[in-house]
Amino acid sequence: MREHLIAMLESRKDEIINIRRYLHEYPELSFYEKNTSQYIEEFYKGKDVAIQTNVGGGYGIIVTIKGGKPGKTIGLRADFDALPIQEETEVPFKSEVPGVMHACAHDGHTAYLMVLADCLIQLKDEIPGTIKIIHQPAEEVPPGGAIGMIASGLLDDLDDIFGIHLLPMGPAGVVGYNSGYVFPGRAYFKLKVQGLGGHGSSPHLANDAIVAGAYFVTAIQTVVSRRLNPFDMGVVTIGSFDGKGTFNVIKDRVELEGDVRAMTEETRALIECEIRRIARGVEEEFDVKCDLTYEPDYPPLYNNPGLTDMVAAALKSANDKDITEVKEFPPLSPSEDFAHYANRFPACFFYICCKPKGVEKPYFNHHPKFDINEDALLVAAKAVGIVVCSYYGID
Repeated sequence: MREHLIAMLESRKDEIINIRRYLHEYPELSFYEKNTSQYIEEFYKGKDVAIQTNVGGGYGIIVTIKGGKPGKTIGLRADFDALPIQEETEVPFKSEVPGVMHACAHDGHTAYLMVLADCLIQLKDEIPGTIKIIHQPAEEVPPGGAIGMIASGLLDDLDDIFGIHLLPMGPAGVVGYNSGYVFPGRAYFKLKVQGLGGHGSSPHLANDAIVAGAYFVTAIQTVVSRRLNPFDMGVVTIGSFDGKGTFNVIKDRVELEGDVRAMTEETRALIECEIRRIARGVEEEFDVKCDLTYEPDYPPLYNNPGLTDMVAAALKSANDKDITEVKEFPPLSPSEDFAHYANRFPACFFYICCKPKGVEKPYFNHHPKFDINEDALLVAAKAVGIVVCSYYGID
């Protein structure tokens, strides 16, 4: 079956690329992926599978491939939302939607999985178990689409789950893996500082919200440098400070927004506690009112070591002409809502390199000039197909 599957995928490489290009040309933002969802649904119509749509209260789709023999149930997940970015590439299939772009390779994730799923459907009688194809919306925007997919209850019977991400960290053909905590969790916060405005010449008659906010910005830098264990990963970023006013008027109100990353839930909780404590201190120090909104969203992503070892061993021994190198990657700093699945089921999330040909320093995901080497799409399909065969002990 494995040789047959690989041959089928190779024969459909152009189809995978064409699907990716269509999706790239017509991107849709998180929670608004109606047309993309319909396109995916249409692809599976008439095939001998169960199709469930509008999963999780959104545009999610689950396609259940029931094998010809009893066995474990696994999930294969791909996301399909785009980003609010104006595309700056010069590809002929450039986004037709102003201000929206597939800048994170979710178009490629969806394309490879659609064709791989179709091949597995045709070979399902040889599969000793059940495979659930999870087409997930809204990965990019908290709370993320994974929560709804899980809450639907349609995945409760999963034994394990797998996912991949296309990343330009090496040429097409390189596959990366890591076990344990591999992506940090994330949180968002907003601080509204309400002071007392006044004339710039009389600061003693006012409570300056800009000074209080600036102190908060400086003080929270000590959370990572002085409160975290040096061996723990944590990042606190202030991405917005809205304090525009008039040069000779003491501002009475400012708003700040920030981002937190942490590799463990314990670290994320500690950072939250310290930020809240500093906000209370700013109130006391500057006689202002601090209204803090703090919202943890994606948890840290934990790769099950046993599953990850299986994935690495399967791909290293694959002897496939398109998979040229399989190597361990370090933990990465972005966050991923696949972490919700990994919190619920044993999981492995690994990486398919896609650096464009002839490019020394590629643009990373989320950049308006982000692009991929489309050869990586076949690598993704083959890699996940090989993992499925190895998982089920299929030669």
